[in-house]
Amino acid sequence: MSGINKVILVGHLGKDPEIRNLEGGVSVTSFPLATSETFNKDGRKVEQTEWHNIVMWRGLAEIAAKFLSKGKLVYIEGKLRTRSFEDKEGVKKYTTEIVAENFTMLGRKSDFDADTQKTSSRNGESFVDDLPDEGNY
Repeated sequence: MSGINKVILVGHLGKDPEIRNLEGGVSVTSFPLATSETFNKDGRKVEQTEWHNIVMWRGLAEIAAKFLSKGKLVYIEGKLRTRSFEDKEGVKKYTTEIVAENFTMLGRKSDFDADTQKTSSRNGESFVDDLPDEGNY
């Protein structure tokens, strides 16, 4: 039997998604996602925040770059991937990322309507009206 590599996160974007276009027209988007949990320690409530590096590819990357922004609450399903790279000094480094396979925007519709008004006034483009009813990508 093969193993299972499944990650489910609900959290807030730490910054706007950054989209890059690679060779062959492949799009990739990345952003940090914060998840928080609260627990009692010595009779006091303590909040602990964990930061996750999220990566999305191709069409999903383009949708995320278009509709997500810093602070938005999102549900993400994906898998863990660890990769290595060499830094500028040639030192081998490792990073672990969540490669998202789908996401759902959470929150009230009004959370996105406010963005539509801001976006519309900035560049005349509305994106909330383009959202599918399901909100699952």
